[in-house]
Amino acid sequence: MKIEVSFSAAHLDEMQLREKNVVVIDVLRASTTITTALANGAREIIPVATIENAVKVSGSLFGDVTLRGGERNGKIIQGFNLGNSPLEYGPATVRGKSIIYCTTNGSVALVRARHARNLLVGSFVNLTRLVEFMSEVSADFLLLCAGRVPALGGFSLEDAVCAGMIIDRLSKEVAEVLDLSDGAVAARTLFKSHGRSIPKLLKSSDHGKYLAQIGFTEDLKICSAVDGVPVLPVWTGTSLRLRKEDAGKGAAESVPAEKPPTT
Repeated sequence: MKIEVSFSAAHLDEMQLREKNVVVIDVLRASTTITTALANGAREIIPVATIENAVKVSGSLFGDVTLRGGERNGKIIQGFNLGNSPLEYGPATVRGKSIIYCTTNGSVALVRARHARNLLVGSFVNLTRLVEFMSEVSADFLLLCAGRVPALGGFSLEDAVCAGMIIDRLSKEVAEVLDLSDGAVAARTLFKSHGRSIPKLLKSSDHGKYLAQIGFTEDLKICSAVDGVPVLPVWTGTSLRLRKEDAGKGAAESVPAEKPPTT
């Protein structure tokens, strides 16, 4: 069982990811928000790579059951219903809705990996559920960290540590010895160095500090809650939905009450 880790999606294209088993990791905040929205009853999440595509896709769907969510520079996109805070995706807002979702890094990585054999969304909040699935499949996997835009260096510490934690947990679940790429070895090393306190890690990371500065400190607590939302989003056709085994479970009690959507 070979595990590879890519610390950014910027250098990968659709053909390189086709037919692979891929886990997209964007701890702050796409992976956490997608998982929370689906656990809270959203029908599906439709990732798009650009704002223009979000507008185009939303024009082809029924308005009363469709929401547009996402961010640029951490803040809600003008004209969208929701930003990228998991607090905005509570049951009263998202239940039964299709959400067209556009973020700086996470949705871009998901779009590039949409032709994967298995495409999953991973983060701290659903880590054990993800590891269970990977163990069941017992196949090679690529852990794809969404990272940051190249202009900001591309690398995201929280995504890399999450990948390392997944590998560490997986090594204890499967009977065989994992075949780790150099990137996977590095991610596991980072987890062992920085994974003792996930809340502290997120607060001290570059993007965590930025989110705190613009008013999203509460999001850091949600995103650091290991197994706080134990469900698994999977790619099914043209969108992300909950795996059948997880449908109807609902979000964990640790997820705070929702914040009213921005209008």
